[in-house]
Amino acid sequence: MVVSVPYMVVVIIFSLFLGKGMGSLLVALCVTSWTGLARLIRGQVIELKQSEYVMAARTLGTFSLKIILRHMIPNTMSVIIINTTFAIPSFIFSEAFLSFLGMGIQPPLTSWGAMAALGQQQMTYYPHELIFPALAISVTMLAFNLLGDGLRDAFDPKLRK
Repeated sequence: MVVSVPYMVVVIIFSLFLGKGMGSLLVALCVTSWTGLARLIRGQVIELKQSEYVMAARTLGTFSLKIILRHMIPNTMSVIIINTTFAIPSFIFSEAFLSFLGMGIQPPLTSWGAMAALGQQQMTYYPHELIFPALAISVTMLAFNLLGDGLRDAFDPKLRK
């Protein structure tokens, strides 16, 4: 049900009830973003439940909690870390976009999106006020994407030889 509602609608609703700002933005992003990770973890756990070492531990009479702590959580941590590094750029972009529209972080606080919105108004005389925040957003998003790609390559057991 949460996946069916676009996150922008959720952000607008939270902005109406909680007011504009960092708090409502964080709540809205947390409410809408956990579903993707939950689906990935669910698939990983279903796959791990059918692996030989989990079946062997279950056959030997190991308690479910011990199987979860020893096998499930360590083997799903790589998926969590990789998904988090790939989700950070989308959070940065969402915050910048919402701040650009005026629904995100409000003055006196600032963000790259709010700086880009102010830079857009002054673009004819001061183009650097738009270029530098946009460049900072782009470089940061690229850095986190490259970090996530590197972590995925490092954690993928199929690539180890």
